[in-house]
Amino acid sequence: MEPQREDMKTALPWSLGKYHISEDCGFLLPNPLKELPEHYRPWMDIARKLVHLIESHQLRAHVNKMPLLSCEFLRSYREQRLAHLLLSCITMGYVWQEGEVQPPEVLPRNLALPFVEVSSILGLPPILVHSDLVLTNWTKRNPEGPLEMRNLETIVSFPGGESLRGFVLVTALVEKAAVPGIMALIQALNAGSPPHHDTLLQALQRLRRSIQDMTRTLGQMHDYVDPDIFYAVIRIFLSGWKDNPAMPAGLIYDGVSREPLQYSGGSAAQSTVLHAFDEFLGVHHSQENADFLCRMRDYMPPSHKTFLEDIRSAPSLRDYILSSGHGPLRTAYNQCLEALADLRSYHITIVTKYFVTAANKAKRTGLNHLPEPPRALEDRGTGGTAVMSFLKSVRNRTLEMVLQPSD
Repeated sequence: MEPQREDMKTALPWSLGKYHISEDCGFLLPNPLKELPEHYRPWMDIARKLVHLIESHQLRAHVNKMPLLSCEFLRSYREQRLAHLLLSCITMGYVWQEGEVQPPEVLPRNLALPFVEVSSILGLPPILVHSDLVLTNWTKRNPEGPLEMRNLETIVSFPGGESLRGFVLVTALVEKAAVPGIMALIQALNAGSPPHHDTLLQALQRLRRSIQDMTRTLGQMHDYVDPDIFYAVIRIFLSGWKDNPAMPAGLIYDGVSREPLQYSGGSAAQSTVLHAFDEFLGVHHSQENADFLCRMRDYMPPSHKTFLEDIRSAPSLRDYILSSGHGPLRTAYNQCLEALADLRSYHITIVTKYFVTAANKAKRTGLNHLPEPPRALEDRGTGGTAVMSFLKSVRNRTLEMVLQPSD
């Protein structure tokens, strides 16, 4: 956040509804649809068989026969989100069906046109993004049951079996674990001007506990996701055509542009949660990292991006705590930063296991029965960054923001 630019009273009250944020699910889309209207059966049929069609090398042939459909019969926001999920997954499968070996230069018109159309409606790029793979791609087996792993299933899947399911759904549960933190953030922003100390202190303590719960939930990756399968099988379907040596020119969307377009692949940096916590706590990253994180906001639903911009425009929490001289508030603020740094450290541990160690194993001994892993993004995340140096820099910057006695 930046120093105060408007009176807190003019910003009250903060509410989540206008940002497409749920008090129960946070940034997760509540109760995502699993079916589109009958008109879109060709998309549904391919999406349901996506794993089989990719593994049998038949997806491109099926897509090439797919009728060209307009998005005009999508009646609601949730239908539009499901359509984007379906078309983005079909697109990733189409591009990477044969792995890195000669990916297509052109996305066919009958896929490109509706994908760009629904992307334009939603304000999203025409590629698989976090809001597709995670926020829209979950359903309860028992609608009345809890939102936890044993009661969850994905709507669309890629090759990777239970590891793919685990990767998507553990990430969704991390988003769910962030909900009390989002609510605490709103509580603090609504605490008045000047804020009521007890209310602000309670909000910061609630935020810290939520971040710690996110870290614990992320640990479920170890239980559900095999690192070899993630590295050799799943990772390529999250890869984009920007900063990717396998597709240096990008991808032509037939009927949309005669020139190739470039879009980044999926990245945890497309999740709005940590951006929101950074803005609220006043964590400013290095210019290079900030530029990448800012670009990733263009891969979020526009209402979520607006939420971040509005937090940035609010009075600075950090400045207030510095000026207040209130010891317990200062301690609670620092504990939030330390919890956030711990979460980022744990994310580094996960990335080390699923990228670095798996890559070294693949080079050294191979991965037995699994396919040859993609090499183009060997030292990079699926979003195209030099992932380890980026994550360490972001974590270190978070720790540097902890207020010292001399501040």
